[in-house]
Amino acid sequence: MAVRKIIHIDEEKCDGCGLCADACHEGAIRIIDGKAKLVSESYCDGLGDCIGECPQGAITIEEREAADFDEEAVKRHLADRDGPPVHACPGSAARQLRPTGGDSGGGPSSAGASAGAGAPSRLGHWPVQLMLVPPGAPFLKDADLVVAADCVPFAMAGFHERYLGDRALVVGCPKLDNLGHYFEKLKDMFRQATPRSITVVRMEVPCCGGITKAVAQARDESVPGTPLEVHTIGIRGDIKDVTKL
Repeated sequence: MAVRKIIHIDEEKCDGCGLCADACHEGAIRIIDGKAKLVSESYCDGLGDCIGECPQGAITIEEREAADFDEEAVKRHLADRDGPPVHACPGSAARQLRPTGGDSGGGPSSAGASAGAGAPSRLGHWPVQLMLVPPGAPFLKDADLVVAADCVPFAMAGFHERYLGDRALVVGCPKLDNLGHYFEKLKDMFRQATPRSITVVRMEVPCCGGITKAVAQARDESVPGTPLEVHTIGIRGDIKDVTKL
């Protein structure tokens, strides 16, 4: 033990967004029960790379008695973690955007906002890929949430006008991605975000049904009673069916 610099996490300020965990190259921080936690003092080098990633200002550096930083222990820790080490990527940093289009509702704000070249984006946040969106991201809280299969925006020309606006969005592929991981992450996301409503937008192909099942089960286990609709999109971009679950 020695007196040295080490991070301090204010759990009252922490919203569990996970950006600090991504920024920590030593894997010293994990999101546990919706809060960032220092999993071991010996994994923290005290340099504070995580501080600049925290949008809530919940992380500071303090000087106190702590276990020495152990580089060999860090290497073993990173090797033992499930999957490859996750490093910070500027493209996965959570941020809220201002949709470019006057009307924030479902319809276009002008003739120029119709689907096609030059149509304004209605995306309100980044990232959108389900593997990258932190369960505690502020833009998910109390949102009307759209969970879309990632082929949908390519098939449906008016996806932005129909499904975005004031809504939050996550996308994923139930065929090619890990559906079990999606289920666990959606449960955590719903539990933390308590969305007002959930809309699944899937393709008509059978392999797309997995995303409906994952969302419905996650809803039932985390936020039962939350309104849930499933919109099925044809391969030519038309809405084939709308079902309430």
